[in-house]
Amino acid sequence: MTKAIRIHANGGPEVMQWEDVPTPEPGPGEALVRHAAVGLNYIDVYFRTGLYKAPLPSTIGMEGAGTVLAVGAGVTEVAAGDRVAYAGGPIGAYATERVIAADRLVKVPEGIDFNTAAAMMLQGMTAQYLLRRTHTVKPGETILVHAAAGGVGLILCQWAKHIGATVIGVVSTQAKADLARANGADHVVIGHANLPAEVKRITGGAMVPVSYDSVGKDTFMASIDSLAPLGLMVSYGNASGPVPPVDLGLLSAKGSLFLTRPTLATYTSKRSDLVAVTNDLFDVVAKGVVKIQVNQTFALKDAAAAHIALEARKTTGSTVLIP
Repeated sequence: MTKAIRIHANGGPEVMQWEDVPTPEPGPGEALVRHAAVGLNYIDVYFRTGLYKAPLPSTIGMEGAGTVLAVGAGVTEVAAGDRVAYAGGPIGAYATERVIAADRLVKVPEGIDFNTAAAMMLQGMTAQYLLRRTHTVKPGETILVHAAAGGVGLILCQWAKHIGATVIGVVSTQAKADLARANGADHVVIGHANLPAEVKRITGGAMVPVSYDSVGKDTFMASIDSLAPLGLMVSYGNASGPVPPVDLGLLSAKGSLFLTRPTLATYTSKRSDLVAVTNDLFDVVAKGVVKIQVNQTFALKDAAAAHIALEARKTTGSTVLIP
């Protein structure tokens, strides 16, 4: 048998139950992975509450790292005994063991431990496509990063700084401001009430070409109003709730702006893209350009406590669940 966190109804953290489930068998093209660590991400909350739909009962979780125990017919990407990691779904990571399509797994280089691998995949891959593809950040640009002390935020700050950008980070507390500064944020704004005015002051009126916003409803207009003409609003998360429908006329009125709602799944749908993204990520982590900060660990069976901390904004950096 395998242990897993299962939800039988959508709701608060209390709906997550630690249960016995049959150990799955890998079918053709699949691999059975024993998790050493599972990543905690805000998207897990969306699936738990029902904002993102999944058939019930289900096991949530999008990211993990561990060892391949067995593979099904036709698998060439990995073999039993390989150290592997994955992110981006399908859900099912909150388990001691799971089956997943082998072409979604990547081998973890020596020198990167399982906790780091589980913490870095979804957040690091997200940062990679945001910086390299959604908007190709260039040296000398000034960019806006919301939740700059969070998992994706800290990686964005470090990586963008390495590229040569100036980073304006937005956080909710002084402690998080200090953390963001320590990880590459050149300027930090606490709260978003006066954000456009602060961006205007910092940039000498130029504003920013891109805003990376994972907060959603509460910060959407502050992000929009911080953009330069032809700027790009990247709404990649909903921590404060989903953004209401947008009148397209707003984009023209604010300066012929662009708006995108990207997902990791789209940017890594081809295996070649998945491998390219993870190779870039592993490279910057191995070189020390990006340091993955696992600032909290919880036992997997205590996933409810991890969700409570995450939703209360009590976490910084990355959090992993240990089976």
